[in-house]
Amino acid sequence: MKKILISSLALAGLLFLNSCTDLTENVLDESSVTGLTDKQAADGNLAPVYARLPDIFLHTNYFTIQEISTDEAILPYRGGTDWGDNGIYLALHQHTQTSTDPNLRNTWLFLTQGISRAITAINTLPTINDPNGKVYIAEARGMRAYYNMVLLDLFGLSFKKDSPQGISEVLRGEQALEYIKNELLAVEPDLLTTVGPGRLTKGGAWGLLARLYLNAAVYRDRYATSITFKPEDMDKVVEYSDKIINSGQYQLAKDYFSIFNSDNHDNKELIFAVDQRAELNGHNRLAYFSLSGDQFPLPAYPAANGTDGPAITPDFYQTWVKAYAPQDPAGIDPRFYQQNWTIPADSCIAADNFNMNRGILRGVQYGLIRVNGAFVRCGANYRVGKLFNVTRNRPTTPVVFTEKVDFSVAGSDYSTGYRVLKYEFSKKSQSGRNFGDADISIVRLADVYLMRAEAKLRKSNDAASALADVNTVRAARNKPAPALASMDLDLLLRERGFELYWEMVRRTDLIRFGKFEGTWTEKTDVNPQKRIFPIPQTAIDGASNLPGYLVQNPGY
Repeated sequence: MKKILISSLALAGLLFLNSCTDLTENVLDESSVTGLTDKQAADGNLAPVYARLPDIFLHTNYFTIQEISTDEAILPYRGGTDWGDNGIYLALHQHTQTSTDPNLRNTWLFLTQGISRAITAINTLPTINDPNGKVYIAEARGMRAYYNMVLLDLFGLSFKKDSPQGISEVLRGEQALEYIKNELLAVEPDLLTTVGPGRLTKGGAWGLLARLYLNAAVYRDRYATSITFKPEDMDKVVEYSDKIINSGQYQLAKDYFSIFNSDNHDNKELIFAVDQRAELNGHNRLAYFSLSGDQFPLPAYPAANGTDGPAITPDFYQTWVKAYAPQDPAGIDPRFYQQNWTIPADSCIAADNFNMNRGILRGVQYGLIRVNGAFVRCGANYRVGKLFNVTRNRPTTPVVFTEKVDFSVAGSDYSTGYRVLKYEFSKKSQSGRNFGDADISIVRLADVYLMRAEAKLRKSNDAASALADVNTVRAARNKPAPALASMDLDLLLRERGFELYWEMVRRTDLIRFGKFEGTWTEKTDVNPQKRIFPIPQTAIDGASNLPGYLVQNPGY
């Protein structure tokens, strides 16, 4: 009788890593899964492999790790009462994090669970008689490589494991790099071109390979004083970028913010993304995270608001100012700000016409007026006007986003710091925390152009070709940003910040460009050991029955 193996999803920490730990597997025969077709069984094994992505990309997990640790984002102790969380966000920004940080622990947990689920799928799918089996195995194996790639980037190691009953081999440096590379190369021929962006396609594998080769020098020698980029690695970045660009399958979006709209699943710029459509249990927290607690984006839902979370740092804001001085970047670069409605004070607006402005939000904020939990109406319309910090029990203090934000009392107030609304606030989100329709970009075409530009600069200082790639991206948008006249690595890093801010690549970029030991806002730490994070103490404790199996990263 044919057997179908269904993996327990309730894994914790490092449980999947060794056979000495109880990993529950339930083996069910066909009689106990009456009506389950081979297709359903195959789908049911692949779906869990992707299911951890929304959790990894939760605002307090991967976003926090990749952004708040950099010069792009800062999250102070708001008003002395909110987002304190035992100082973990202050520590991440200052590079003083410890192995007990819960956001690091959760991210590790979800990544390792993703690997575990991929291993189960890889071993189970060959037993199921479904024509999609070969493609599904390639996707599961590719996702195992992706989860390991993120682990390598964040924690400096990866896990090699093929059998659910085996013990994972811990790989670091060159070994980890080669393992991940070979896995992506092995599955690429069997991947499809038609199932993205929420599933791994050939284009997605090419994008991950380009990123892997671009960062290969960092992964080989994590603490190097000077990073040496091999010409052959840069050739591979160009090769896989060319495959994507020349495929004709992807297009740079004319409307920059459409890449992050709720209906972006079919946006041709997305190559590989977290499928966040509401019916697939997405969440809206990347939208709500930075907004004021008194910004209510949805006339239909008076409980859906922001949370006064992270802001951009003055340092990052000033890169925009200096690039376009004496003009305001909002009037020049379509990536900085999109104004969706203009109102005089104390006006009325129809619900369908109320759309939050997008990008970097500055100064006095206007929006829906809310009194005693309900929006003030003007007949069928809604009253809009200047916002005050009512939800913070400061009803006479206006919501005015300021450039200054830091860890001082004044710099930590509720309205300090310019805010970011890049992903559209889902119109279905009753609480502001749920139903995030927008797919979250992992690899998109603009990034591919910028990776190719960087590889050309690093290999042969081909500034002309790099400049052409950068200007292709700048020219693609409606009301395009003005073309640049020259290109070097410093300008390219600035351009990556302009194009990809708030997209969870900044930490990786700063390390590769040799800027992660720099100084910004409240951060002065220059220790290169902080280029990777500590392995969570819970993971080390969970593997304690194998002495020496998991060794903490230096400096922690």
